[in-house]
Amino acid sequence: MKILVCISKTPDTTAKIAFTDNNTKFADGGVQFIVNPYDEWYALVRALELKEAGLATTVTLVNVGGADNDPIIRKALAIGGDDAVRINLESGDSFTIASQIAAVAKDGGYDLVLTGKETIDYNGSSIGGMVAELLDAPYVSLATKLDAAAGNLTATREIEGGEEVAELSLPAVISCQKGMAEQRIPNMKGIMGARTKPLAVKEPVATDALTSIVSFELPPAKAGVKLVSADTPEELVRLLREEAKVF
Repeated sequence: MKILVCISKTPDTTAKIAFTDNNTKFADGGVQFIVNPYDEWYALVRALELKEAGLATTVTLVNVGGADNDPIIRKALAIGGDDAVRINLESGDSFTIASQIAAVAKDGGYDLVLTGKETIDYNGSSIGGMVAELLDAPYVSLATKLDAAAGNLTATREIEGGEEVAELSLPAVISCQKGMAEQRIPNMKGIMGARTKPLAVKEPVATDALTSIVSFELPPAKAGVKLVSADTPEELVRLLREEAKVF
């Protein structure tokens, strides 16, 4: 079984977010970028576990982005990926990105495509489903467990009041979340070896973008906390009715 793991570059969770050019571009100056945690901790590590168990032959990483993405791809290779493919394209359109990934998966004959449940910057959670549709492959989102045997997969995800278990045939696409695997830290041997692992750069396939970014907007600043005395429950009721907001 050949596994393709989708890797995204995202700002570190502690990065200060700002925008430029009349709020149309993300200000990346001084921002530390990382491998998207859902891709790294869950999708990649579970792929490596399947390979270590003898259920997969190769684990290839795929990323859509410019040359500045290479350092985070090398980090993922240091964790244990065998090789990587970077599609030389900067795009904020999910369909365009999914189309590039699907083209790589199809051309490479991959049996299983793993993604994180979402990226921590856009939180779109749409790539996995789009890739599955483009490949005409079964798809399970938000999986917390994944097992493979005899060419079939069993994926588990949480539902209200319990768990849902799905059986899939290959090829398939799975998006992974917490519970799928445990984070791994690259060791020195992995870091040194990642420098020489193959990283192929491919030009994008022609795709018509379905969306474009018009502008960004920061969330409103947090308002102060209102304290209500335990002796005035009617005031609490009034505030909940008149001023509380549901998001």
